[in-house]
Amino acid sequence: MLGKANYMALIGGGKQPKFPQNKVVIWDDHKAKAAITLEFRTPVLRVKLSRTRIVVALYNSIHVYSFASPPEKISVYETADNPWGLCCLGTHILAFPGTTHGQIKLVEHAKGNVSIIPAHSTPLRAIELSPDGEVLATASEKGTLIRIYATSNCARMAELRRGVDPAKIFSLGISPASTFLAVTSDKSTLHVFDLPHPFGPASREATGSKRPSNPGGGSKAANGEENPSQKWGILGRMPLMPRVFSDVYSISSIPFAMGEEPLPRPGSTASFSAIASGMPNIQPPKGVIGWTDEETIIIVGAGYDGRWEKFNLLIAEDGNRILRRDGWKRYLGSN
Repeated sequence: MLGKANYMALIGGGKQPKFPQNKVVIWDDHKAKAAITLEFRTPVLRVKLSRTRIVVALYNSIHVYSFASPPEKISVYETADNPWGLCCLGTHILAFPGTTHGQIKLVEHAKGNVSIIPAHSTPLRAIELSPDGEVLATASEKGTLIRIYATSNCARMAELRRGVDPAKIFSLGISPASTFLAVTSDKSTLHVFDLPHPFGPASREATGSKRPSNPGGGSKAANGEENPSQKWGILGRMPLMPRVFSDVYSISSIPFAMGEEPLPRPGSTASFSAIASGMPNIQPPKGVIGWTDEETIIIVGAGYDGRWEKFNLLIAEDGNRILRRDGWKRYLGSN
């Protein structure tokens, strides 16, 4: 959906799709009709909208169009296999997988300048651009580390550890003021990290955002005690210790409901989409993250047990951040 406007992108799916899976329909909800239609040779995996652009992700390419009627094709970029349809559309830049696994390509809208970030050595699983377009978060198929880059110079600012065991990252979500990063995975856990920013805390104070006194997971919390993101305390500062002891961990974590879903049945729409695009069999989306403000996170899951959950990011008596579940509701069927 395009912000709070009346336009949304529709793609066919489900047991009885209304539209083909290789067609994008830009729906004008005010006029209750299709405003723009784009058709491709392979299934569409993701669509991103801005007031000036339509970006469509296919299995091996990214297509960029002007948001106009009729739309004008601006660019087409080849990518490595991109079964998750990864792409991020910001006000000034576009981010998507490069032609090599683990690589990310950044394209400036105004000048068309292209930058390459060698983010991971294994294929990408998730990427997320901050609302201000200054920070890019990435995760690979291994799912143990989330890497943070400044989009202005492609410098790596931080490496955040979700855990030691491999996991499938479901979603990355950056808060509205770009102060926190939320992560969900098939471990059925929501993690929240402090998010470093290339402009530092001073720029956050100018915008009125709330941020802990020691961003980026330093060694001290606001009350002067050990920061929870330094999980192993003094062990992390001892020489010659494995890096897992010195890595930056989440400031808080909490379980979320993932549900149990069977794999798509042979011959089903989801199974056909997977085969046609070369994707593995996929389950309904789980753990999709949405921030409503700097202290509220909504987690949405699809499937037979489709539901949303609300979590609040609070400050405990000891000064550390904690996550608390505030409610949930099934949006398919009855509670």
